[in-house]
Amino acid sequence: MRFAVFAAAALSACAAWAQLPAGVPQGTGAGVHSPASPIAPLPQRGDVVPWSVLTAVATRNEKNRLLPVFSKDQLALNQKPQRVQGFMMPLEAGEKQTHFLLSSVPLTCSFCQAGGPESMVEVKTKVPVQYTLDPVTVEGKFATLADDPYGLYYRVTDAVAVK
Repeated sequence: MRFAVFAAAALSACAAWAQLPAGVPQGTGAGVHSPASPIAPLPQRGDVVPWSVLTAVATRNEKNRLLPVFSKDQLALNQKPQRVQGFMMPLEAGEKQTHFLLSSVPLTCSFCQAGGPESMVEVKTKVPVQYTLDPVTVEGKFATLADDPYGLYYRVTDAVAVK
């Protein structure tokens, strides 16, 4: 069940992302918090990986699949401890989560268009994290995923919640 929900979330995000017109300026489009939203955007923090770095990934089409082509900045994050901030997308029911997605925009924002795999990070935590609609920051081993079976581009493992 867990993987079915995860796969459905990833596939739906990828489908939305694939429909974006080419050349959408950075800072607009899917995965970017709308200025019209009554929900507060993520605060700027110098101690987390900025979404602008993660969402700037290029893609290539291989055998009818979009695969990431990471920049030097993105590859420099790979296999190193990193902090990421975002909005929780639970993959299972429950108040406490150990496996979830972090999104660059809140699911509750009707003004924000959901992004694709470039605007999500899969998170696997050491200890459960309380589900919240507020932004969550986690720190753990960051990985860039060149050919993930679920279509994701980023993962944080052994994560812990930080303030």
